[in-house]
Amino acid sequence: MAELDSTPDLHGVRALVTGATSGLGRAMAEALAERGAQVVVTGRDASRARDVAQGLGASVLAMAMDVRDPEMVTTAVEAIYERLGGLDLLVANAGVGMRTVNPRFLSAPQPFWEVSPEGFAHVVDTKVNGTFLVTREVVARMLRANAGRVVVISMNTETMTRAGFVPYGPSGAATEALAYVMAADLKDTAVRLNILLPGGASATGMIPEDVSPEIRARLLPPEIMGPPIVWLASHEADDVHGERIIATEFEQWRRGREQ
Repeated sequence: MAELDSTPDLHGVRALVTGATSGLGRAMAEALAERGAQVVVTGRDASRARDVAQGLGASVLAMAMDVRDPEMVTTAVEAIYERLGGLDLLVANAGVGMRTVNPRFLSAPQPFWEVSPEGFAHVVDTKVNGTFLVTREVVARMLRANAGRVVVISMNTETMTRAGFVPYGPSGAATEALAYVMAADLKDTAVRLNILLPGGASATGMIPEDVSPEIRARLLPPEIMGPPIVWLASHEADDVHGERIIATEFEQWRRGREQ
């Protein structure tokens, strides 16, 4: 686990992290919980979400949520608000990777004309529509409470446009464009929205098992998302809005703001 700063303290912060049963989502949920936040982790598999929540500590709750399903999103968010009394932070992270379309996407890239319509729709529906549905549902409530923060998880621009990365790359590009529009819509409100991305490929289940040792050695640990997500949940980020923050460059970016 990456070391976090001694501050900030997130006791009292109520956070929802979608797609938190593995990878970046789980790492961010763990970082938030370690700093005292009460965290809800979601995934399509209820039992898996419960197992993850139990492993992360008593302050972590589990909720089944298929972000592609508007009714399930509404029901889950309503249940979370009833249980916690509100949310201070939404981390819109849920997504599926290229392995669902091409299990060997790194060693044997597949051109877009060979991608099935079903595979394309599955990836785009989860990442783009899922981000929209959950953010729409939560932000409406944050606006009524006149407070709240949203962090949309994105990817490198190079990944968005890389050969053989349909539909994963375009799903990230569309999600990032959506995030910028949502930030513009929220500009004159009390709700802050920012974009966060690792800064490179990370060692998650989205990476094929047969990658070379050289590639695997270059993968970023998911825990790299911990320090920036904790900071974005804290009072130190009260005035941060519409920013695109790269985890590998976070400390340098933060120091630049303080100068």
